[in-house]
Amino acid sequence: MVARLYEKYQNEILPKLKQELGRENPMSLPKLEKVVVSMGLGKAVAESTNKARENKRFSEAEAAMATVTGQKPLVCKARKSVSNFKLRQGYDVGLKVTLRGQRMYEFLDRLIAVAVPRVRDFRGLNPSSFDGRGNYSMGLTEYGVFPEIDPDKVTYQQGMNIAICTTAKNDAEARQLLTDIGMPFRS
Repeated sequence: MVARLYEKYQNEILPKLKQELGRENPMSLPKLEKVVVSMGLGKAVAESTNKARENKRFSEAEAAMATVTGQKPLVCKARKSVSNFKLRQGYDVGLKVTLRGQRMYEFLDRLIAVAVPRVRDFRGLNPSSFDGRGNYSMGLTEYGVFPEIDPDKVTYQQGMNIAICTTAKNDAEARQLLTDIGMPFRS
């Protein structure tokens, strides 16, 4: 079974990009490469010691991220010790998931169609959050906007970062690709 957004990309967006960018070779057109979803859990580190995974806040965030992305998250560890933050090298400080292929398209479809419109006081995504190389980054203040998450079971609100990596050479091409996909940018 093929993801709905991938079918839309193949059938509608690629021909439209060929015409807009004036290129015939489909391999030279921008496409989605990967989506990286990450979550920093500094509060969980502050509440516990090295065994952050035994912490309720950490385990709840790990389960929620696995539910939202459909993939088990990788636990990120601290590289350096910082005494002001009561942080030691090797402590668990965050989670991340790299999505590619079918899971990436399914996640983006749910993000664009369901989760982003559910954000409180939503007026559109920031169109200037590109990095200069065709990648887009955004943040959500709470992961409860995804329909898979039961709001009654959420005890700690946690934000997440989403980085969308494309093969576009510049921001204009990446913005055109994401607009055609359906990202609701602010005008």
